[in-house]
Amino acid sequence: MPFDLSKCARPNILALEPYRCARDDYKDDGTNILLDANENAYGPGLALSEDGKLVNGGRKSDVTIDLLGLNRYPDPHQHELKQLLCELRNTHVHTKKNLTPENLFVGVGSDEAIDALLRAFCTPGKDRILTCPPTYGMYAVSAQVNDLEVVKVPLDVNDGFAAQADKINARLAEDPLIKLVYLCSPGNPTANLVRKADVQKVLEHPTWNGVVVVDEAYIDFAPEGSSLAEWVVEWPNLVVMQTLSKAFGLAGIRLGAAFTSPEIARLLNSLKAPYNISNPTSQLAIQALQPQNLKVMHKHREQIIKQRERLLAEMPKIPGVGGFLGGRESNFLLVEMLDKPSGKPSNEVALQVYERLAETRGVVVRFRGKELGCFGCLRVTVGTEEEVTRCLKELEGVLEEVYSGRVSKPNGRVEAQKEEAANGVVA
Repeated sequence: MPFDLSKCARPNILALEPYRCARDDYKDDGTNILLDANENAYGPGLALSEDGKLVNGGRKSDVTIDLLGLNRYPDPHQHELKQLLCELRNTHVHTKKNLTPENLFVGVGSDEAIDALLRAFCTPGKDRILTCPPTYGMYAVSAQVNDLEVVKVPLDVNDGFAAQADKINARLAEDPLIKLVYLCSPGNPTANLVRKADVQKVLEHPTWNGVVVVDEAYIDFAPEGSSLAEWVVEWPNLVVMQTLSKAFGLAGIRLGAAFTSPEIARLLNSLKAPYNISNPTSQLAIQALQPQNLKVMHKHREQIIKQRERLLAEMPKIPGVGGFLGGRESNFLLVEMLDKPSGKPSNEVALQVYERLAETRGVVVRFRGKELGCFGCLRVTVGTEEEVTRCLKELEGVLEEVYSGRVSKPNGRVEAQKEEAANGVVA
């Protein structure tokens, strides 16, 4: 046959590695505590009865998924959903103006918006994007899919992983082929907010013709008023991405949003698939944005923040746990594992703790030790009270095993390979 996949497919696609998550290595058997993917351990932000059904609210149209209507294509415009998202983010903290549905693109998680922006603004094989590591891995994955180079301006590891706006602006002045700047706020894995002043400094660049993208996937765990979503009405080249996967506990419906100028929103809505949001997804998202369900989300958020404070207080008491790096504005923490009690950060110990927790204790966290400035670090999602109790207990036990020599140590090459594999998990 003349067909040769290696010569027919695009080289940049052939070079891709399949998306990996920790659960590729450690399956959920129903007993594991999953503190690896920054999901909401308290469940969906929906008022549910004990049998898992939606509790009737004031509007009957919000209560059920229309199963009989699944033979019809969904609304391609999602005006009602967009209006509710606008009402959620019209806080008037950053502007007196109001967001409208014309300011919105909704997609299959934030990942669709990440990719759509690349396709809208970047010419494959020519243009570039700028990211600030350590950061969310999907920016680079989407760039590779679209055959785009990634320019990196690292966060300042000596200043709590702050964005370095002056260095970003210097790179933008040097390279007009950079079309997009991705800023993660709160950062992943750093859990800190990007300062509004730094975002503004990049937006006010005197010569750069490009778009600033602020990824606010975890924004609802930050202090009230932190979201810059409504600020897009003041800037023609600002995009703020959000998701219902985190604070709203709806990772399973895959619903993300991009707030931006009407002109950019029009571009994104023009290039998307015509029916990208399914009826069940939009109906559940609309339900989640009703007052009775927002109360549930707020309650879950309060519980998560309480357990986050508990981890901050109790983890340092465990011998072998080092400092917390980055911020405290998310539903996860970035924490060092030490080579010995009161020692120094160690990737070897962090990897052993990561593996032993999952393989022998049923607690799955995330190894981030190969990320810039994260040497010796694990990223731990905040769980329920019961999950946090078990996590603390098992972590202490595993560290005791590591320090007592009861955990066999691989040779250096195997150790390096294991670290790369564990760190290769994208989310």
